[in-house]
Amino acid sequence: MKPSTTHLALPFFDSVHRDLGQRLADWIPEQHIDESDDRRACREWVRLLGDNQWLRYCVPAGKDGALGGALEKLDSRALVILREALAFHSPLADFAFAMQGLGSGAITLAGTAEQQAAYLPMVASGEKIAAFALSEPDAGSDAGAMSTAASQVANGWTLKGSKTWISNGGIADFYVTFAKTDPAAGTRGITAFIVDADVQGLDSSEHIAVMAPHPLATLKFSNCQLAGNTQLGTLNGGFKLAMQTLDIFRASVAGAALGMARRALAEAVSYSRQRKMFGQTLADFQLTQAKIGEMAALVDAAALLTYRAAWMRDEGERLGSSVRVTAEAAMAKMTATENAQRVIDMALQMHGGLGVKVGTKVESLYRDIRSLRIYEGATEVQQLIIGKAVLQS
Repeated sequence: MKPSTTHLALPFFDSVHRDLGQRLADWIPEQHIDESDDRRACREWVRLLGDNQWLRYCVPAGKDGALGGALEKLDSRALVILREALAFHSPLADFAFAMQGLGSGAITLAGTAEQQAAYLPMVASGEKIAAFALSEPDAGSDAGAMSTAASQVANGWTLKGSKTWISNGGIADFYVTFAKTDPAAGTRGITAFIVDADVQGLDSSEHIAVMAPHPLATLKFSNCQLAGNTQLGTLNGGFKLAMQTLDIFRASVAGAALGMARRALAEAVSYSRQRKMFGQTLADFQLTQAKIGEMAALVDAAALLTYRAAWMRDEGERLGSSVRVTAEAAMAKMTATENAQRVIDMALQMHGGLGVKVGTKVESLYRDIRSLRIYEGATEVQQLIIGKAVLQS
C-alpha cells in the first residue's frame, strides 16, 4: 500500500520537502524486511536506509558536506515527512530511522568538530547505530531524579549507574548518556557524554521485551572509564541539551503517529469497500461512513498541529531565532498520538474479529501505537508543558 502525498501541497512545505516526500512514497512500498527478529530487522533497516541515503536527513551537511547530511541543518519538516511515510509502511523502519536522529541529535547540537566528524557521517551512512540514554528505573519523566553519576578523574571521567528503556540498547555502537556531575544541583547538575558500546564496564545484555517488539535494553555502567573528550557540550548543561534534542524530535514522534493513523484509515476504507454484509458492502452503511468521517477528521487535526510545529521550528532556525517551540511540539505530540490511538481502535473495531487476529495490519498497529503515547514525554507531561505555557503567556 502506497502512502498518500496530497498533504505535501500544504503551505507548510517547500519544494525540497515535496520532492523528498514523493521519492520516499515511491520507494518505501517496495521494501520488505522480515521483522520476526526485531534486533536483526532493525540492523537491516538501518543498513537499507543508509544505503539509500534516507539517513542523511538525520544529520546536517556540515562544511562542504563533510558531516554527510542531505540538508544544511536538521530540518524538522523533513524528519516529519520521513517518519510519517516510514511508519505508514513499517513502524520498525520508522524506529530505526528515528533513533539515528535522536541518538545523534545532541552531537549535532553541541558536539565539538572532532566529535561531529567522528560520529555523524557514520550515522548518516548507517555504519554506526546511535542511541539516547536518559531514562532510569526511578527517573523517567523526572530527569532530575537520575542517579547515574560521572566523577571527574585525572584522565577523564568514571561513570557509574544504570539506564533503562533505552532504544537500540544492545545493538547501538554508541550511547549519548546523561549523568549527574553535581548531585546536589538537580537538573542543573547533569552532563552529557558519548559512550562507545565497547567501553569496559558497560553491560547492555539485559534486553526488555515489549508488546510491539523493537530493541530495548537496560544499560549498566560499572566504573566505566571515559576519556575527557567524551564530554558532550558544557559541564552541567546536559539537561538543557537533552530538552533541546527532544524539542527537535518531538514533532517527528507526532509524524510517526500520523503515519500509523493514516495507514489505519486506509486499511479501514479498503476493508469497508470489500466486506459484504446484508447484501451490500460495509461502506454502504451510514454508521460506517460516519466512523470513517470521524477518523479522517482526527487524522487531519493531528496533521495540521504536527506540520505547524515542524514549520515553526524550521522557520525559527531560518531566521536565526532562539525561540523554542516546546508547547507547539507538545501539542502536536499529544494530539497526534492520542488521535492515532482512537483512529486505530476504530479501524480495528470495523474489521470485527479479523481485527484482533495476529498478523493483520490493524492488529499490529494497535500494539505499535501504544508506546508513542508514553515515550519522549507521556501525554500527561505534554499536558503540563502546554498548560504552563498558556498560563505564562
